[in-house]
Amino acid sequence: MRNAVLVLLCLWLVTGGAFIPQVQGARAEELKIAGQFGLVYAPLIVAKARGIFERYGLKPVWKEYGSGGAVREALISGEVDVGFMGIPPFLIGWDKGCDWKIACGFVIVPIGLVTNDPNIKSLKDFKPEDKIAVPSPGSIQHILLAMAAEKELGSPTALDNNIVAMAHPDGAAALISKKGIKAHFTTPPYLFEELSQPGFHLIIDEVTIFGHPFNFNVGVASQRFYDRRPAVYSSFVNAIGEAMAWINNNKEAAAKLLAPEFGLTPAKTLEYLNWEGMNYTTAPYGLMGFGEFMAQAGYIKRAPASLEEIAFDNVLAIVGSRAGGPSEIEQIQY
Repeated sequence: MRNAVLVLLCLWLVTGGAFIPQVQGARAEELKIAGQFGLVYAPLIVAKARGIFERYGLKPVWKEYGSGGAVREALISGEVDVGFMGIPPFLIGWDKGCDWKIACGFVIVPIGLVTNDPNIKSLKDFKPEDKIAVPSPGSIQHILLAMAAEKELGSPTALDNNIVAMAHPDGAAALISKKGIKAHFTTPPYLFEELSQPGFHLIIDEVTIFGHPFNFNVGVASQRFYDRRPAVYSSFVNAIGEAMAWINNNKEAAAKLLAPEFGLTPAKTLEYLNWEGMNYTTAPYGLMGFGEFMAQAGYIKRAPASLEEIAFDNVLAIVGSRAGGPSEIEQIQY
């Protein structure tokens, strides 16, 4: 099966994307896809609007969830076939025995902890009653907060009692209305909208915490899906890549398409798409670094020993290797 998937992917690359693995007149294969909220999921919105999955012989069924943990549970239950979640929710499932791997990197975006309180300038300024909204415990925002807390406060769990679970739209609404929370750890467009509010400011961002950019989300599929539906798997990966390429090469058109989804103007959406740190890419970044921290901090029992344990062959092919030492993309897994 591994060879079948690689052959299909290679054909797509060799033909410049002209090869679409479907048979003329064949019945479309249903594919249930789990996403979440925000500009992070622009490739899914674009794919839906432009019928990209359909051109690959797929019949997509779109589902939205409020957190990576919810996507994880939907995958486990079989409610969806593939899903997009942060690296930490994926690793928590993997650590608990979920037989799945990463099918693609998804996006690199700015992530930040924003507050509406001028007295909160660092993590040390949070009082026990000051609530911090994250999508869910074990989310990438929660783990980033734990990383920062370990550095600044001496313990990864120092602020665990401060966190409350809120989907991104709800967290943004609460912070802007100054109801119930003092800070929100979030992503675009909510991050940018919050920072545009008078008196709101950034406490810390993802690069300061982690050290370099990383995938905010990854596409995940089960080993069973990969083995039993290789053509569908290949079509899924290629369709996601095409959607990303269209955004990257057609920013103005993408902004017009995406703006209504977020109640923004095309000009504001274009500004957000061009914001420093926004990068739609299937390349994997930072996978092993999260694994090592989460194992050390006790969020998972063990870290992956290698990328082979947690990523399918097409992801490993992107990482690659150079003679004489690890490639640049291999180095930034940590």
